[in-house]
Amino acid sequence: MKFLVFFVALLSTGVTAQPYPSKPVRIIIPFAPGGASDFVGRIMQPRLGELLGQQIVVENRAGASGNIGVEAAAKSAPDGYTLFLGNIGTIAVNPAVFRNLQINPLTDFVAVTQVVDVPSVLVAHPGFPANSVKEMVAQAKANPGKLNYGSPGSGSVNRLEMELLRMAEGLDMVHVPYKGGAGPAVAGLMGGETHVMFTTAASAIGQVRGGKLKLLAVTSAKRMEQAPAAPTMAESGYPDFVTGSWQGVFVPAGTLRDVVNLLFKTITQAMSTPEVVERLGKGGAEVVTSQSPAAFAELVAAETRRWARVVRESNATPD
Repeated sequence: MKFLVFFVALLSTGVTAQPYPSKPVRIIIPFAPGGASDFVGRIMQPRLGELLGQQIVVENRAGASGNIGVEAAAKSAPDGYTLFLGNIGTIAVNPAVFRNLQINPLTDFVAVTQVVDVPSVLVAHPGFPANSVKEMVAQAKANPGKLNYGSPGSGSVNRLEMELLRMAEGLDMVHVPYKGGAGPAVAGLMGGETHVMFTTAASAIGQVRGGKLKLLAVTSAKRMEQAPAAPTMAESGYPDFVTGSWQGVFVPAGTLRDVVNLLFKTITQAMSTPEVVERLGKGGAEVVTSQSPAAFAELVAAETRRWARVVRESNATPD
């Protein structure tokens, strides 16, 4: 695609600015390499760069359950040169779990578009004796306080998914939060530091195929194409247990609408590229883009309300 050019009027002077984009664009990923967000960001990176005619620089800003990256992105200049790859945890869950956040995602960001939806999977260390959700629950009940579960952070949706299961069954398990997102948490599970965990399919499907993790169930409404033998949580006895981890692109509040609209058009085009769709699909992520920035903003607001209720009901707090 030819270099995208349009001129943005400077509000203060009325003169025209340089064409956008006229320099590299960075995309902040609030987790360490190896997790689902990093996986998605790096697959979309080259195609987005081609369409924008500029280099896309991925910047991993991990820590504090993604809050470090959130704050860095929100406080960046609203000039279109800083994008943020947010997800359900950093955008919709963290505000309810972390009461002293300096950032409000609903007001400090402008939603551009959703890019993927990623179901979660319940996985175990290969040496863990349980081979199903039912057997895992039985193990936990027979060994109160002795089984532990990892998560990508105290405020992550994966932690809340386990809280939902614990509440449903009255399980006494130990939470082990990891800093830096799903990558470190999955590595800890493979290394035997933890017994089980919910994590995004994109973070674990490769390890499942390689025999480094055991897949007990998926949280999607139907079985995953990448792991058709694995039952859903509904099939495992939890009919209302359908969750997933959407991801989307945001820019700092104050970014000009023309820039937002151009990014929306370009990102949705990048995500529809067959190679991008195929690569993401093999890793357990389904490409899902929004009808408009406004439609994505409505989804974010609804998800924020939904998970705030879950946090209250489970009494989830930062560890």
